[in-house]
Parts: sequence; C-alpha cells; structure tokens
Amino acid sequence: MPLSHDCRRRLFPKLPQIAAAFGTPFHIYDETGIRQTGEELKQAFSGTPGFREYFAVKALPNPRILDIMKSMGFGFDCSSIAELDLARAAGARGEDIMFTSNNTSCAEFDAAAACGGCILNLDDISLVGKVPAMPELICFRYNPGPLRTGNSIIGNPVEAKYGVADHQLQDAFRAAMARGARRFGLHTMLVSNERNHRYMVETVRMLLQVIEQVQQALSIRFEFINMGGGLGIPYRPEETSIDVAALAGEVAALLQAFEERHGHVPRLYMENGRYMTGPHGVLVTRAINRKDIYRTYIGVDACMSALMRPGMYGAYHHIDVLGKESGAADLPVDVVGSLCENNDKFAVQRPLPPVANGDLLVIHDTGAHGHAMGFNYNGKLRPQELLLRQDGQVELIRRAETVADYMATLSFEPRLLRV
Repeated sequence: MPLSHDCRRRLFPKLPQIAAAFGTPFHIYDETGIRQTGEELKQAFSGTPGFREYFAVKALPNPRILDIMKSMGFGFDCSSIAELDLARAAGARGEDIMFTSNNTSCAEFDAAAACGGCILNLDDISLVGKVPAMPELICFRYNPGPLRTGNSIIGNPVEAKYGVADHQLQDAFRAAMARGARRFGLHTMLVSNERNHRYMVETVRMLLQVIEQVQQALSIRFEFINMGGGLGIPYRPEETSIDVAALAGEVAALLQAFEERHGHVPRLYMENGRYMTGPHGVLVTRAINRKDIYRTYIGVDACMSALMRPGMYGAYHHIDVLGKESGAADLPVDVVGSLCENNDKFAVQRPLPPVANGDLLVIHDTGAHGHAMGFNYNGKLRPQELLLRQDGQVELIRRAETVADYMATLSFEPRLLRV
C-alpha cells in the first residue's frame, strides 16, 4: 500500500498545521520510516558478512537525509561532482563513496580523486586510459547484453548506454592492472523499481559466475560485488512489496556456495535510493481551481516541476484528499498544475472524493526522484523540503526557490569573444 499506515498516523493529523505554518506546496519526509527501512535492510542481510548499502544520492540529494544514512552506517553512491560534494559534507571518506558515472569528464575524475580513495566504478573500457591516476581499487560496471533481460524502466541491456560489454570485461581489468590496479570489484545495474526478488537473486548469481571466470583468467581475487540498486516499491494500492528477507536468504546461499568452491567470498554491496526513501515522502499541495469542460480538472499549487514522474513516465502516484474518504461519491478527475504543457498532470481520470478549493492533496511516494528531478521550465520554482523528525518536530531542510535564485545565473561579468 502506498504510504504505510504508521506514516499516515504520524503525518496526516499534523498536515493542516504544517501547511498553515510553512505554506504549500512542499515535500515532507518521514525520518522514522526511513530509519525503519534501513534497519530492516541491515537485519535482513545481517548474515552476509561485509554487506553494505550505498545510498543512491541521486534519489534524494539533501544533506539532512544523507546525515540519516551516514548514521545508519551506509555509504553513498554518487554520479556527479555535486553528489560527491554532498557525500563528503556528510562525513563520507574513502571507500564510503562509490563513484559511478558515465561519459565521465576529467573534472569529475579529479573530484573523485579528491575524495581520498573512493571506489571508482568505471562505465567503459575507454575510461581506463583517461583516469589521471589509476587507484589501487578499481571496479567496472558490467553490461551482460543479450545474456540478460532488463525491465521496462532501464530497458534491454543491449540498448542501454551503461557498462562494459561481456566480451570487453577481461581486457578492461587487464588494462586497469597494467596501470596499477591491485584490488577489484564488479558492479551491475540492470533494472529499476523491480519488485520480483528472484530477478535480483539471478543478478547476484550472474555476478558470481562472471567473477569466477575473470578470477581464473587473470589470477586475481574480487573483494566485492555490487548488485546495484533497483529494489522496487509498491506505488499502487494493489501492489506488494519486494520480499527482502527471501532475497537475503537466497543470496546468502549463493555466497556460501561460492566460498565453499573458492575458499573466499566477496563482500556484497547494493545501492538503493527509491527503496530507502521513496515510500517515506509525500508532496503536499493545495487545490486552487476547478475547471469543468470535457473533463473535470482539479488545479493545484504544485506542478510537474515539483514531481515529473507522472508527466514524464506516466507513473502512478496515489493521492489522498486530506480529511475525505474515498467512496461512492468519488468522481474521475485530472489533477493538474499550471505549466504550459498538457502532460503537467499528477493524475489522469483518477476517482477522488469531491475536492473543494483549499483542500490539501497528498501525493504519495515522492521521497525519491521527486524534488531531485525538479526543473525550472516556465520559470516555475521548486518547492521546499521538510522533515518530520523522530521527535515529532517538523524541520525545514531546504527552502523553496525564489525568483532571485532563478535570476542568479543572469548576473555575471560580461564577456565578448572577437572571432
């Protein structure tokens, strides 16, 4: 069910007061829920020595959220200079950070080197020669191509821009070794928002088979495998959660069998973002207009710039009208923002209780890829972010953007190049 019962109980009674104090729209995240998910993940994999979650910073790049992740012992998966800076500001150092980029620039390699020994996860064999100074520990992102299928979000591995092809992998490690690499890991990321735990088990099986082949061919030993992120969440009420306990149990059996064959076993890493924070955030927006033409449109004071997933992907996000229960009076409506784009819709023909101007609408599961994917088309400004803390207090953790922010890059020293 989107948004747990416990989160509803903690959050919904407070929303009118929060909205009155902070104004709308806003994303608000539930610290208690985030911590519960983190502890459940750690408990599920407690029998796997060396297990570690590397939180995918791209999902929710807010310093307060990263502080929470750091306090649970998690590392950070980063893919840009800004994300590296955020991870370092949270206190991450060295192998607390995995830098997984693609089409990587020299400036990004320099920023990764400044982190003091972060795990460099290379996306392409051609990048081996572009790393300014090859670190001792190196990892490659593996793309199995036709050997595996992806899912609807990332798609067919053959068509994905990510990773080193199967036939290139041994040469990639040879090239890294020639430049000084002496410690090794292997990573992959084949799916996103996957709720079938057996697919993830097969990914671990694949990684173990691949490192067996590479170890034998190159006489090296792998310190870790990173099965990627992609653990899914139930956005729709009828959907079920991924069985993390079953995943952990089946993966543990694979690792044990590997150890029995080889006398050693790699550590297991993963890099979830959506699974960690997605269900623990909502976008709260106020109804400001009702339009009845060929359809009924409920206009709200947020727009696609605050949550682009429905408009970009047709993604479903459950919606509650605060204080009103669904029932026989529900009517199909489109919930829309004010962008000059017809896909600026949070819901299309969604049955909702009668909505009056001033009602608060709660859009579920925006704790990942919500604010983070925001933009400024039409000069729209991204909303504030709040945190419902464990002590019950509500903390502003990012202010809303202002027109001055939007105009800031228009203030610069004039430059003119004569050509």
